Amino acid sequence: MKPTLVIVGRPNVGKSTLFNRLTRSRDALVADLPGLTRDRHYGHGRVGDKPYLVVDTGGFEPVAKDGILHEMARQTLQAIDEADTIVFLVDARQGLTSQDKIIAERLRKAGRPVFLAVNKAEGMRRDVVAAEFFELGLGEPLPISSAHGDGVRDLVELALESFPVEAPVEDEGDHPKIAIVGRPNVGKSTLVNALLGEERVIAFDQPGTTRDSIYIEFDRGDRHYTLIDTAGIRKRGKVFEAIEKFSVVKTLQAIEDANVVILVLDAHQDVAEQDAHIAGFIIEAGKAVVLAINKWDSLESSRREVIKQDISRKLQFLEFAKFHYISALQGSGVGALFGSLDLAFAAAMVKLPTPKLTRILMEATEKHQPPKAGPFRPKLRYAHQGGSNPPLVVIHGTAVASIPESYKRYLENTFRKAFELVGTPLRVQFKQGANPFADKKPGPKTEREEKRAHRQRRRGRKLFGSK
Repeated sequence: MKPTLVIVGRPNVGKSTLFNRLTRSRDALVADLPGLTRDRHYGHGRVGDKPYLVVDTGGFEPVAKDGILHEMARQTLQAIDEADTIVFLVDARQGLTSQDKIIAERLRKAGRPVFLAVNKAEGMRRDVVAAEFFELGLGEPLPISSAHGDGVRDLVELALESFPVEAPVEDEGDHPKIAIVGRPNVGKSTLVNALLGEERVIAFDQPGTTRDSIYIEFDRGDRHYTLIDTAGIRKRGKVFEAIEKFSVVKTLQAIEDANVVILVLDAHQDVAEQDAHIAGFIIEAGKAVVLAINKWDSLESSRREVIKQDISRKLQFLEFAKFHYISALQGSGVGALFGSLDLAFAAAMVKLPTPKLTRILMEATEKHQPPKAGPFRPKLRYAHQGGSNPPLVVIHGTAVASIPESYKRYLENTFRKAFELVGTPLRVQFKQGANPFADKKPGPKTEREEKRAHRQRRRGRKLFGSK
């Protein structure tokens, strides 16, 4: 089993920058703003032939008694409990602070190996930087630079020195990646915790609590999943902070990275234009989708039918998706989501045999031929699969450039119904058949053709007065 290395420190000391350095990614948001990271963020690292898990945590303020800072501290304490080894990050530019002392005292009680890293030490004398941090009583301080990579490898090698090299594990193959998206404060993080059966991410009654996209690996039965908790997407005109703009970008990237997307709606609010925009982006990205209408338990029965009609009318382009009416807070209806997620994933990754695709195409064209384009009617000859997630059907034929969107949708719906694909969009792409005479050069003219051409030229000279 891979050792788990947890990065701990007060706000804005460079934990997320170190996380990105160790994972060789840009998965964690980085900005000169305290409290940017709030949830635990997991990634994979490797030093030499030794792989490990690395965990980024929010700014640790153990004295916080309530509010978002208390929730962030609770997340950090859970990460410390999971740790095999801890990197305590402090700031060389700001020097030793009273909060560093409080954190050091808390880490001493954790019973885990702790390695003290003095960050932002680039361009400074190592002995001078380290001197004041000996006071923390956590061994020799190690000056590093997360931004530039100075001393980082030495730090990780030292932190993992006591752990054996693990034999490489074979890849278990593809598994569903599930992004949970929606407007702010509809209950996305609460749903993540309900699906996991534990308080894995901060769920707080405040829009914008989640800022980053959090990837969470877990198993349910014999199935492995990756859940992606995302920041809420507000209307473009209401996104002002640079951090919130980055959060929206990370959410859109999470949709692109996912196989299946759970679109969460708030049953207490009418379906907004923004909900339809998010759903439209999911479809444009070609991702399978499941709808979760949250907070259903606290809705009056007379209001429920109104909400169902509103959803059916405004999101009619999601008619292929499964709808679930749930309460993430109470856990009601949450378990049934997994059945729809598995169906949607299977449909998105389905293999479509060419003979059956072509047979369905022929039946569809016999039932409803493509409309004429001038004097010609497009002729569709055969079909084959061109890709997955979403399933792509490539149709070969002639005059296909003139086929209207309405007929294309007719074929998409025909294929989806024929293969009983639930939860995934399906795309149709037309490909013009090659002209068999395009590359053939004209042969020499016969004597008869030469005489005919001569007569035509002579007639033309008489008609137009040419010599």
